[in-house]
Amino acid sequence: MSFIKKFVEQSVISRREFLLKSALGIGGMAALPLISPLSKALAAEGGNLTLAWGYRDPDNSYWNAIAAGGQSYAKTQNSTMVSLINGGNNEKVLSDIKALLSKTEGKLAIGCDPNDAPNARAVVTACQQRGAFITTIWNKTDDLHPWDFGDNYVAHISWSDFEPAQQCAQLLFDAMGKKGGIVGLGGIASNVPAIERKAGLMHKLKENPDIKLLDWQDADWSTSKANDMMSTMLTRFGDDIKGIFSSNDSMTLGIIEALRAEGLAGQIPIVSYDGTPDAVKLCISGEILCTVSTDPYWAGGIALSLAHHAALGSFKPSAEPHEHREFYGPTIMITKDDAQKWYQENIVNTPVNDWNNFWQASKGPIQYRKL
Repeated sequence: MSFIKKFVEQSVISRREFLLKSALGIGGMAALPLISPLSKALAAEGGNLTLAWGYRDPDNSYWNAIAAGGQSYAKTQNSTMVSLINGGNNEKVLSDIKALLSKTEGKLAIGCDPNDAPNARAVVTACQQRGAFITTIWNKTDDLHPWDFGDNYVAHISWSDFEPAQQCAQLLFDAMGKKGGIVGLGGIASNVPAIERKAGLMHKLKENPDIKLLDWQDADWSTSKANDMMSTMLTRFGDDIKGIFSSNDSMTLGIIEALRAEGLAGQIPIVSYDGTPDAVKLCISGEILCTVSTDPYWAGGIALSLAHHAALGSFKPSAEPHEHREFYGPTIMITKDDAQKWYQENIVNTPVNDWNNFWQASKGPIQYRKL
């Protein structure tokens, strides 16, 4: 059993506990591991600070890896972690964080994906006003910077998806013989990764004039939406579809199911993104050409570590250079050639990370560009 699967099983919320939390006004929070008393999760070791992570979906392998990384860091501090599950709802992201800030009186260190770029400012401002410390990932507007918020907005971590998306696109085009029609499925249109991954594809299309984009639809990172959209595309375009560009692994699972329903699994080349366990297994079996890992386990742990160490005073964020406060995390393309090795080292086995070496895996400062 993989370490992520074990983590998921430990994180199942009982109805009794959910009702208890709802009665306390924190129904969106899940203490991990759930066998710990709720009071312990809200009174972590180390200066009576609460450690937390705010993310979209506990049923998604990517976000489970994020949470598992955060929990791994919390364990090194003899602590537990509170999970704020927002379901992709901007208002819930903010309201849950405000509720936790109130419960903890601002004694909080948190990692968070704000869900949408414009949502980040309100989330960060709420934390600063209560004296809490936050590290964000993926989504923020270009004009929002940690150094404009003193020490409380510790850092922002993102990933340069533009170049890896180009590599995925070229791999797809090469598998098609550099000609024919493709369809593409994107994420939430305002999300930074959705924008960059689509931009990478569009850039490569300009270099490959014999490849035609038949259709592009935003499936909002959803497996079910991707399944419905892919089924519609198969009906509409039929044999004209020679390749599929999927912007994340969750949507790829929906695409695969639509292809299987038509007896087309393995017959149309697909590229994907996120490096989740299911997608890596699809690489091994040959049902997809590649997926790209952004090492979510590392991201979950290092984001929480940064926020916590800043809260403890281990380092002063405002004394750090800008490249330590806005930086890219690692991206690694996984293909059939190395998928089995990757699966063993990063999914079956628990990755080893030094949570105190904040910038070891940094790929440099975030670059702002028009795509």
